[in-house]
Amino acid sequence: MTDDLDAGEQTVPRSFSRLDMAFASFLSQRTRFDPLQKQAFEAIGMMASYEQNQGHSCIKIDDNARALLLASGLVAATPDNQSKPLPLVIEQDRLYLHRYWNYENQLAMQVKAMIQAEHPAEQLGAMLDRYFEASEETDDQREAAKMAVQQSFCIITGGPGTGKTFTVVKILALLQELAEHPLHIALAAPTGKAAMRLQESIGFSKAKLPCSETIKNRIPETVTTLHRLLGAMPPSPYFRHDRNKPLVHDLVVVDEASMVDLALMSKLLDALKPGARLILLGDKDQLASVESGAVLADLAMAETLQNNVYILNKSHRFGGAIKELAEAVNLQRDQVAWQVLSGGGDSAVQCLNEDLIDYVAAQQADYLQLIKADAEFDKVFQAFSRFQVLCSNRQGKNSVADINYRVEQKLAEQKRIDLSGLWYPGRPVMVTQNNPSLNLYNGDIGICMQDGFSAGKLMVYFQRPDGSVKKYLPARVPPCETVFAMTIHKSQGSEFEEVLIVLPEAINPVLTKELLYTAITRAKKTIKLVAEEAVFAETVRQKIERVTGLVDKFKI
Repeated sequence: MTDDLDAGEQTVPRSFSRLDMAFASFLSQRTRFDPLQKQAFEAIGMMASYEQNQGHSCIKIDDNARALLLASGLVAATPDNQSKPLPLVIEQDRLYLHRYWNYENQLAMQVKAMIQAEHPAEQLGAMLDRYFEASEETDDQREAAKMAVQQSFCIITGGPGTGKTFTVVKILALLQELAEHPLHIALAAPTGKAAMRLQESIGFSKAKLPCSETIKNRIPETVTTLHRLLGAMPPSPYFRHDRNKPLVHDLVVVDEASMVDLALMSKLLDALKPGARLILLGDKDQLASVESGAVLADLAMAETLQNNVYILNKSHRFGGAIKELAEAVNLQRDQVAWQVLSGGGDSAVQCLNEDLIDYVAAQQADYLQLIKADAEFDKVFQAFSRFQVLCSNRQGKNSVADINYRVEQKLAEQKRIDLSGLWYPGRPVMVTQNNPSLNLYNGDIGICMQDGFSAGKLMVYFQRPDGSVKKYLPARVPPCETVFAMTIHKSQGSEFEEVLIVLPEAINPVLTKELLYTAITRAKKTIKLVAEEAVFAETVRQKIERVTGLVDKFKI
């Protein structure tokens, strides 16, 4: 929402939910307003609830709305002085639900406190020379490490292949060498997929470190999800670890931090023990979190944090047309981006000229053949994960639901799968609801296969973040959906050799340059696109504009 909300505005978007309306009605019933005032007040309350569910942490209001809100007796203009919290908070020209004002305010206070602590290190230059050979290839990584070693709070951001993980492993080694006692380090990511990728990268990078085995052994390889690190207690929104029971770790590293929402980031900082360090890794240009806030992007642009933020610009893995396409989309140069796709200059990036469903079905041949040959799950999962269809929308033409249904039907016609039942050998599924007791979480991907120990018995196999494999009876698997195609949001934290990006036939609010950039940067080798030029161009031109007050809280 970009326009200030007028107190007299009475247009109610059709997308307002029953919860939005119930919330606004609940509040208005506790005012002494006349019917017209209540109607105006409810319109503001519904908008605040609705926009929070759209990812904004607050809404902008004008002077008329401000006066009406303050007259309600339900809004705090100076919340720090309130003995009893009120449900709504006004700060400058922004209206918050009290909980989200508190998250944002606490996060800003916590970060400000952390940046006051600096850690000057003697002989750091010589140590950096050992870890980073002098070259243009590693200059920016060296500077990022120099910053991180001397700060309690830092952000290292950059696009794919810029060496964020490679750099942070060296930072961990430097910190362990400099520490009087071994540091207790936690490595975390927002999702199981992201945790698995970080774990693989840490293990690979650690072996190459120019340090003793003792130091290498002090760098953990196990990566957990943030919810597990903090000790989630579903179905409540609370965690076992908070300021009263902080984490024991001296340093916490969080990868894919762009996916972390305002509430979770605030709770993470709240759970750090006094004197602990925090390193956030991520790509600030990717999609913001599904829930409220754009924390990584906001923190990266905050005035007083510029000495705590380093942007890695040189990609060591991505080049050629994929890099060119990602940069053009990120800079919103729609004509340049379309020329990269349609020019035919590089086969790594092109529009799909074949039938969509025939092409997707053909890409499943390898892993389905391995299943018929009773191959080990690791090989099956690796073959399946080579290729992925990424869609912008869940419903409608060329959506996740549409493509999954049509690909299943095509594979059944080709006798590659048997659709006589819901579960069949080769069915790939994505969990859509957390089940901590089974160690299965939203976004986890499994494949249904014959149980190697019981002929004719189907089991669903999942690869865990630590690399282990777990299998479950289909009846025990939490709610899930077939995943020949997934949304771009769900693909965050993953990488695939080939990505097929499918956009709908008409523009919609979901389509933004951040969404497209995120999809492009999931591909390691090849990108194919299904989209009309007009829809593609408008997608590149649309940008996510989340309303928050976090950046303002760091202004000098």
